[in-house]
Amino acid sequence: MKKYYLLFFVIGLLLLGCSKKKEKFSEKSISDTLATYLTLANEDTIPYEDRLSYNKKAFAILINQDNDSLNRVNLFKVANRYYNMNNFVEYWKVSKIIAERSKNENDTLNIARAYTYIGDYYASTVKKDSAFLYYTKAEKIYQKKNDKVNLGGVFISMATAQGYENDFLGSELSAIKALNVLRDTQEKSKIYEAYNILGFVSNELKDYEKSLEYHTKALTLAKENNLKNFNEVSSSLNNIGNVYQNQKKYKKAIETYEEALKDKSLIVYKPSLYGILLDNLAYSKFKLKDYSQLPGLFYKSLRIRDSLDIGIGIVNSKIHLSEYYYEKGDSIKARGFAREALEGSREIQNSRAILASLKQLGIVEPQKASIYSEEYIRINDSLQSAERKSKDKFARIEYETDEIIQQKDKLAEQNRNILFFFGLVVMIGILLFVIKNQRSKTKELMLKQAQQKANEDIYNLMLYQQNKIEEGRANEKVRIAQELHDGILGRLFGARLNLDSLNKRQDEDAIVSRNNYLVELKNIEQDIREISHDLNREKHALNNNFIGIVNNLIEQQETVSQAKVSFVVDMEIEWEKIENYIKINLYRILQEALLNINKYAQAENVRIEIIKQEKTLKLTVTDDGVGFSVSKKSKGIGLQNMLSRANACEATFDIKSKIGKGTTITVAFPLETNQK
Repeated sequence: MKKYYLLFFVIGLLLLGCSKKKEKFSEKSISDTLATYLTLANEDTIPYEDRLSYNKKAFAILINQDNDSLNRVNLFKVANRYYNMNNFVEYWKVSKIIAERSKNENDTLNIARAYTYIGDYYASTVKKDSAFLYYTKAEKIYQKKNDKVNLGGVFISMATAQGYENDFLGSELSAIKALNVLRDTQEKSKIYEAYNILGFVSNELKDYEKSLEYHTKALTLAKENNLKNFNEVSSSLNNIGNVYQNQKKYKKAIETYEEALKDKSLIVYKPSLYGILLDNLAYSKFKLKDYSQLPGLFYKSLRIRDSLDIGIGIVNSKIHLSEYYYEKGDSIKARGFAREALEGSREIQNSRAILASLKQLGIVEPQKASIYSEEYIRINDSLQSAERKSKDKFARIEYETDEIIQQKDKLAEQNRNILFFFGLVVMIGILLFVIKNQRSKTKELMLKQAQQKANEDIYNLMLYQQNKIEEGRANEKVRIAQELHDGILGRLFGARLNLDSLNKRQDEDAIVSRNNYLVELKNIEQDIREISHDLNREKHALNNNFIGIVNNLIEQQETVSQAKVSFVVDMEIEWEKIENYIKINLYRILQEALLNINKYAQAENVRIEIIKQEKTLKLTVTDDGVGFSVSKKSKGIGLQNMLSRANACEATFDIKSKIGKGTTITVAFPLETNQK
């Protein structure tokens, strides 16, 4: 029984461990899974339904994540994949979600980008005015951000939408705006698009020379910059051929189309353009009555367009076939293709295609020409009315958007004025406080300066009195030393000589007395010499009275600080030859340095050196305290005072310090003008 319990226990541990591993794996791999779904959703070789499924799975992951910048970037990727799959409804839904999330985070650039996506959705449907509205909203944001690249892209989208609605003047203006903002950028593809739009508009307005000029610029740009992503060279050649066709220069049109068709990659990478070129080439040959490749080219183009389900292309091919067969006298096929064209144009709800089909039917079925003509006039009138309304809508949308922005700007300006007034009041209050505080600091500083000046005067007076006393004492001691050496010592020396002459007496008493006198005289002579030497050494010590003052300062330092102070001074310095103002400033700099060490350094050891190097008197104060950053720390009053004292003596002042490495202050006083 125990064996079974043990077996169940082991199995339970294994299951628990596996579940934990799965949980960790799930958390770790979620980002990798998202990247995989997005990659697969963008793979053209995978069936449509599978790509759609992968994109939905990616969206399901993203919609439950936090609303951060990376989340919004990935949502844009999901939207792009829906657009590439022509699933415009889902594309629109995701774009709306991105717009809301961007608004919640005040992410203005992504708001503008989302507006552009929504505009693209409406542009792909029949709601061109709604597309223009969102493009206009995006335009205003990009203008404020001075984002020239995206602003140029929006202008191109606006021009395209206006062109579809036959607002050719508006389209031309938008395309020119795009060129103006893109002029100094490297966005060659967008500049190419703008030239194409201007060429298309000029062609529609029958300004063929201007159209050729723009399309030629686009072609040159495509060739110079190797724009091959969308077969731009072939596309530009097709556009130029269309202009020649409208000018009835069919030979030039045929040459241009044939040059474009030399690009064999069109069949694989751009079959829709390949189909257009075939149809245009066939139609130009038809107009020249060159039937050598007809109707084969027409049928080949129709098969390509039919396989790609390009509705407007299918209609155009059938209209051209109807014209061809009517010209060849086959009225049955001519009527058949014309009727199919009308039916197809009504299915795709393209008014211009319907008009072209009705016009062709009126030609191939003259008995019904009046019926077709009546419908043609009715549709044409409604189309023109709709075009006028669209133009008005575009202008009204731009005006209303500008008006809304102006209202927002006014409110923003009012808020800015309120904030400015409030800020001004606060600034005045702060300024008054600073002025008052500065005045008190100035008074305090002036008081300190006056006190410092008084201390200097006292110190100078003290040094002057001390020098006088030293001078008197030194003179007196020299005089005494000279008197002892030259007077008493001389006389004693003479007496010794006289006593020495007693050596001629040989009696015992004389010998004893003489010897006693001689010993005594030698002792007196030695004592006098020692007194004389002592007096001279004391004179040298008195000359170094400044060092005594410094020693007093160091003794005071040791009483108020726990730091050990070592003092090294060059004994060869002739202090009596050094100007008092140098000694005063040296003393005050040392005093200020020790004060800073007491306040901030937390040092354990302090070393003070006063040495003479050639014609320089050098003071060095070193501590092993906490140090500070010389580049970051602002100079306080103490450091400023030391620096100003050094400048007053034309001395060099240097301070070196690192955090945790202590501080070294070095002051070098020039002695050229003070000592020879």
